[in-house]
Order: sequence, then C-alpha cells, then structure tokens
Amino acid sequence: MTERVALYLQDAHDLRDGLDYVRYAEQRGFEAVWQAESRLVRDAIVPMAAYAAVTERLKVGSGVINNWTRNIGLLAATFLTLDDLAPDRIICGIGAWWDPLARNVGIERKKPLAAMRDTVTVLRKLLNMERVTYHSDFIHVDNIELDVVHGRREPRNVPIFIGATGDKMMEMTGEIADGAVLNYCVAPEYNLKALDLLDKGAKSSGRRVDDIDRPQLVVCSVDMDHERAIDTTRGLLTQYLAQQPHIAHASGVSMDVVEQIQAILGWPATNEQIQKAKHLVPDELIHRITASGTPDEARAKVAEYRRNGCTCPILYPVGGDVKLLIDTFAQP
Repeated sequence: MTERVALYLQDAHDLRDGLDYVRYAEQRGFEAVWQAESRLVRDAIVPMAAYAAVTERLKVGSGVINNWTRNIGLLAATFLTLDDLAPDRIICGIGAWWDPLARNVGIERKKPLAAMRDTVTVLRKLLNMERVTYHSDFIHVDNIELDVVHGRREPRNVPIFIGATGDKMMEMTGEIADGAVLNYCVAPEYNLKALDLLDKGAKSSGRRVDDIDRPQLVVCSVDMDHERAIDTTRGLLTQYLAQQPHIAHASGVSMDVVEQIQAILGWPATNEQIQKAKHLVPDELIHRITASGTPDEARAKVAEYRRNGCTCPILYPVGGDVKLLIDTFAQP
C-alpha cells in the first residue's frame, strides 16, 4: 500500500541539484515537493517554477511564504502564473513569519490573525476569478480581478495551507484553510494538541478535522552511519533554535539552552559559530524532535508522526545523501 510522502528543500543544496532531486522524487513515488522561504537566503517562487517545469505529476508547494511582504494582487498573480505552468499541481503554503527577522526588515506583525484571515480571504476570491473590493487594516483593493486576456479564465485549483504555530492561528487554520503545514522540530505528540485546535476551528465552519489536510515538515537526516546522521542534524538544530525562538518554544526546548546558543551565534550565523555551539544540543532532543539515523531509524520515527495525525510527512534532508533519503521513503 502506498503512503503519501513529500520532499522539502531549502538552501542546503545547489538549486540545480534540487531539480535532479525533485525529478528523482517523482520517479520514486513522492507526492509533492515543498520549497522553503524562511531566512533571507532563497526565495520560494523561483525554485517552485523550476520544479514545476521539470516534473509532470509532482505537486509543488511553498513551505511557507509569508503574508506580509507581497501585495495581495501580486500574490494572486504569482500563484495564477505558477498554475499556468503546472495546472492543478500548485499549493500555496503561507505563514505569519517570525521575529526577529520580520522586525529586522521593518515589518510590524500587528494583529497577525486578522492579517492572515484577510490574506486568505482575498487570495481565494482572486484565484476564484472574482472581482474584489476589500478594505481592512491590511488590505485595500477596489474593483480588482486577475486580468487574464490570454489563457484560462476559469477558477484556479490552488489549495491554501497555513503554516501555523500558535494556538489561535492553528484554530483559525481549521476554520479557513484547506490544510495546515504542521511544524518541524517538534515531538510527534505535539500534533495531538494541534489536531484538537484544528478540529475546533473546523467545526466553526461546518467541517471536521479530517477535512483539513495535515502535511508536516520533518527534519530527516538519513545515513548508514548513525552517528554521522545525528551530527548533521545537531548543526541544523543549533541554528534554528537560536534564530527561530517560536520553534524552540513549540519543541519544548529549555530557554537556558537557547540563550547559551544565542550567546555564541551571530546574525546571520556563520558555520564556525554553529560548530562552536552545537555541543549544546543534546542527543535526546535530536531523537525526540527529528527523524535522524539509519534508514530503519528514520522510517520508524516518521511513522510516529503519521500515527499522531500527520497526513503526509514533508521530509527535510539536512545534509548527506538526498537520494538515499528518497530511496528510504520511496513508494511502489
């Protein structure tokens, strides 16, 4: 029996190598590829277009873009364009971003729930080829629509998934979104609370939690050498726990550990700083919140996320042999 599985790419690999990985993932039965856009390193849209162009069946998602830095009209036009390139294969994954990065580039994330609700509402209307007038604290548009003269004018099938972290955002995701992109760097049991919140939100819109797709990012380091796989993950966690405190909070990491790492890492962090601080990340944490180790160990950990409500693991290869990871989770 086949199981849903997806690949997640960020900036750890050359972009042209990424094209080879997504083609190989499609050949090996993967359902989707999701491209990150988090740190100031790699835009999601350009790689998404490239992945869509070199595949035939693979779904291509943004994992996730933020709802602050793209005008709503441009955002809708961007996903219309991607859907032109790969009809019915594009997924819009969107999140509320995070501080201190947002603050450092001049974004004040006030009323994040209202801002996300407005974005999803207007984006969906525009992709449904509706003419929209909408005024709120965050969006001001008058009598606009996607101006398709040459091409398909029918409503576009672009599901909207929210990368939710906080409880209120998770509940609202159940209410308004097609799916939730569940966090990485969390233990499998983290999902249980998320499922309750999604269900509560879904019921408010006449649905239930099973109507909400729940793919989940999973840090996955696969190597025939167990210790080498663990060490690779340790470096990633060192950087993420310092730079994305919302993930540290969600994963239950002691703030003492986070502060010790932050005292060593600069912004942006250098590889030398990461190597200096990574001893602060304990093995127990790596085993608890990632799927790292030999192929059998990685498969067993991913199965825990599935048992706890993940509908499709989105595997984040943090280094090493990406094709080994793909082969480890290949579908018949």
